[in-house]
Amino acid sequence: MPQGIHGVVLLDKPEGISSQTAVTIVKRAFDADKAGHTGTLDPMATGLLPVCLGEATKYSQDLLDADKTYLATIKFGEKTSTGDAEGEVIEVKEANFDVTDAYLLQEKLAEVVLKFTGEIAQIPPMYSALKRDGKPLYEYARAGETLEREARMITIHLLKWIDVSWPVAQLEVSCSKGTYVRTLAEDIGDFLGAGAHLIGLRREKVGHLSLGHGVSLETVKNNHQEKNIKPEYLLPVDALVQDLNSLGLTNEEADRLRLGQRVPVSKAGSNEELMRIYRGTIESCNFMGTADWRKGVLHPRRLIAQAAAVTNLTN
Repeated sequence: MPQGIHGVVLLDKPEGISSQTAVTIVKRAFDADKAGHTGTLDPMATGLLPVCLGEATKYSQDLLDADKTYLATIKFGEKTSTGDAEGEVIEVKEANFDVTDAYLLQEKLAEVVLKFTGEIAQIPPMYSALKRDGKPLYEYARAGETLEREARMITIHLLKWIDVSWPVAQLEVSCSKGTYVRTLAEDIGDFLGAGAHLIGLRREKVGHLSLGHGVSLETVKNNHQEKNIKPEYLLPVDALVQDLNSLGLTNEEADRLRLGQRVPVSKAGSNEELMRIYRGTIESCNFMGTADWRKGVLHPRRLIAQAAAVTNLTN
């Protein structure tokens, strides 16, 4: 029977499986009643996939909007039908400069950083899950159709070349939501006159969450062997909202907030802020949820169920 498991697993997703498949495996390993993730990773991509269990699913949407950091491996000289290694090569090109000139190559790569850092326009790829008339674009693409797509504004916070062994290079990309790294790789290739496609993608950060605390799928599967033991890698629900400021309430204030009431609370700082709320001391076992603090009054936003709070206290 599914259990009242509540928390977050920072999964290091392996290559070759979909995000939903990975979530299903984690859900079964914990016999959880609810599970979800904070943003899809393509099957070919690896890296950080935060899996939310139980009441933690209430906060997964917040991280869909968070910035992401990737390590992208790009191969120059070839364009593919999908923009990555899963597609067929459709064009072979040479760079518009002498790539054997180390100084010139470094200069061109520096130009890439300047060109593509900041707010830029990006046209979503045909091989994407964006929908048109209720059907994802990749279905049109597989049928040989190419539709007009409007450019979207995205923000590239950081580009950093990690390793360059032409025609292959590794690039660290820190970006806003909605960024297609495949498209970024293609656009960089076009800028250099060489064409390019993505041959590897690893997500290292989602908001404040880092792959440094990630766990392998094999480790999670082994959780089946020890169902009565809560593994250390199962993080508490409030791990998802650690980027917010915190506020502890008295029992009376906490009871009123849980009933959906607005609660006057004095605190220093901004006149308007989303906060993580605790009953008493700021400890994960006391986490209640999130609330908007506006002009001295707390307005409940997303509160975890009372039963989940009790579970936190007893785990």
